[in-house]
Amino acid sequence: AETTIADDGRLVIYTGDDNRFDYQYKWVSADVVAEENSVFGSSLLSEGTLYVARFNEDGTGDWLPLIHGYGPLTAANGFDSQADIAIDTRLAADLLGATPMDRPEWTSVAPDGTVYCTLTNNSRRTEADAANPEAPNNNGHIIRWRDADNHVGTTFEWDIFVLCTDILGTDFEFTDPDGLWCDPDGRVFIETDGGQPNGGNNQMVVADSYTDEFRRLFTGVTSDEITGLTVTPDRRTLFCNTQHPGNGDPALTNFPVLNETPDGVTIPRDATFVITRKDGGIVGS
Repeated sequence: AETTIADDGRLVIYTGDDNRFDYQYKWVSADVVAEENSVFGSSLLSEGTLYVARFNEDGTGDWLPLIHGYGPLTAANGFDSQADIAIDTRLAADLLGATPMDRPEWTSVAPDGTVYCTLTNNSRRTEADAANPEAPNNNGHIIRWRDADNHVGTTFEWDIFVLCTDILGTDFEFTDPDGLWCDPDGRVFIETDGGQPNGGNNQMVVADSYTDEFRRLFTGVTSDEITGLTVTPDRRTLFCNTQHPGNGDPALTNFPVLNETPDGVTIPRDATFVITRKDGGIVGS
């Protein structure tokens, strides 16, 4: 989930539902972010409106409110209260006509207010649409949008940032985008989880959101996932993780951090990496 604060002080949270044909959501708090509700017991996560996204074919979009009594969200369709919507959110989104997406994973908000979302893949898609333009979508893509009214509006405009199929064969090709972070200078850090082109390992790529230039920053080992991403306040140290390297099979990788099981077998371990520039500069610059 990605959090941001709107101009009027309300908390906004964007989150994807990482499943084939599921949805992109937005939460807008009823109250504003303030010192008195920054402690335990805050109402910011319990009082507000949850929306689900509909990506229209013309590059516009609508945030559809998941509110009891709105449209078909009534007892006649199995929703007796707001609690039912909170529990069966996917079913409520189905009824509202939200756009089924190709595994929406991480979201991140860029300094100019653009929201990016990774769509990892969807091998089961048989019919393409504007927001999910490949069927099947074996390689994944990244979509982005700008909300009206600084994140609290009910409409937005969107486009495709990168369709991974389009960059196959380039020096910086990648597929299956997953982890995502936009830094204060407009760079987009992208982590992958899936079979990479030409037998490559999962990786971290940095993209310039203004020039659409991609550069590879980090590669993992066989059968891992690159995930988790955070930086120090000065952005001169970046932390990321490798998850399930070798899928537990020591024959698949020579990853140096090993764990010996009771029967004496060594297996690769998950690990956190610390990345710095040799010249001490901002990572990714």
